[in-house]
Amino acid sequence: MVAASTLTPAPNPTASGGEPPVQSLIWTQDLGREHGFEPLRVEGTLPKQLRGTLYRNGPGQFGQFGRRYSHPFEADGAAQAIRIADGAATGASRVHQTAGLVEERAAGKIKYGLSAPWPTRLANMWRGRNKNTANTNIIVWQGRVFALMEAGRPTEIDPRDLSTLGETDLGGVVGEMFSAHPHRVASRNALYNFGLEYGRNTKLHLYELPDVGAARRIGTVDLGYPPMLHDFIATDTHLVFLVSPTRVNVPRMMTATGTFEQLFQWKPEHGTEVLCVPIDRPAEVLRFTTDAFYQWHFANAWTRANELVIDYVRYADFGSFRGIGQIGAGGGRELLGEGRYHRAVVDLAARTLTSEQLSDRACEFPTVAPGDEGREHRLAYAVFGDLGGIGAIDGAGRVVEHALPEGERATEPLFADGYLLTLTHARDAAYVGVYDAARIPDGPVAKVWIDHHVPITFHGTFAPDRG
Repeated sequence: MVAASTLTPAPNPTASGGEPPVQSLIWTQDLGREHGFEPLRVEGTLPKQLRGTLYRNGPGQFGQFGRRYSHPFEADGAAQAIRIADGAATGASRVHQTAGLVEERAAGKIKYGLSAPWPTRLANMWRGRNKNTANTNIIVWQGRVFALMEAGRPTEIDPRDLSTLGETDLGGVVGEMFSAHPHRVASRNALYNFGLEYGRNTKLHLYELPDVGAARRIGTVDLGYPPMLHDFIATDTHLVFLVSPTRVNVPRMMTATGTFEQLFQWKPEHGTEVLCVPIDRPAEVLRFTTDAFYQWHFANAWTRANELVIDYVRYADFGSFRGIGQIGAGGGRELLGEGRYHRAVVDLAARTLTSEQLSDRACEFPTVAPGDEGREHRLAYAVFGDLGGIGAIDGAGRVVEHALPEGERATEPLFADGYLLTLTHARDAAYVGVYDAARIPDGPVAKVWIDHHVPITFHGTFAPDRG
């Protein structure tokens, strides 16, 4: 089935021959087609021991009815699922049929987000109505599959065909928001996450999703200001938030005016607030402020005596957000190449944070191997050079990397059974690159090809088949 609303990619004057480069297409061009599981072509040889499903999630539709959304982060989400077993692969691609999207398609017009007419936006704001785009991450918890976004509840997906089952509050536990970046702590056999509740005094709600048993809210922190909070990290003892001075522009939000980018303001004079929440004593929050910086994503963290050690990708400011928006508008340049891998140490007694840059290489979307979450790791995996290379980085900042061919881009490698899996985007196609994690510079040992365009996928998970 062809995607319901395919947009022409935004023009990009830097492309040769008048064709937009892949790094522009992945942020602007809709999913090529939707389909259930079908056989995929394998180039090379898939490892026999690799069995399971790779789930990826990101934007799938950048506008409707001939009108482009105001920012790629407003796009309707889409999932990719690639099943690997016995040296073969099948794959499915679906745009999430969320309640808001179904309503818009029935009405034949955009009714949500900042691309809707202003009176509609204002009415939505005052009535508390919005569209859950489910466009950022996808997780598997207790055999169930959920697509996540920044400002909505989990959207459950049927793993049999990626059809949309609908929003869930996980048994009455989750409030209006459940972050797109849960983190697992291996030693606690649980996922942890947060959700913001904006208001006169913005609240940070903390959640635990155990491997066995019901989800639960474990605590709430009063923030006192309305942040844009994208990610956090967890050790086996603490949940750690580095809350940058990116603030929601409340007057614009209340009046539903301006662009998506204008909803957020960078205010470095406020500094970055460090929040350290003991998991077993969530009311005993340690908080202090340090110099202003920004981060999209964390790799991992662990507890060391009276310190918390945190690996993350650091930016000087919030400029990368606006750079991404400019790509979606047909101009600008990608700015994810400005992030650098850092190791921070929080001294809990002294209430200080020190941060050291480990490498000069630009990188993003860091991950660690399953089992390393929340404890000290030997290697982290990431994409390097503005999404142009796949590699690993150690605690001394040494990088091993495979540079992708010109015209390809990739995000977030995931470790599975000794291999790295990454969805790589090429023109009018995509493939899952399967790398021997011990020989990354040699390139992929296999490529699982998807025969249509796939927009950028931000995050995902590999669900092993142990049966």
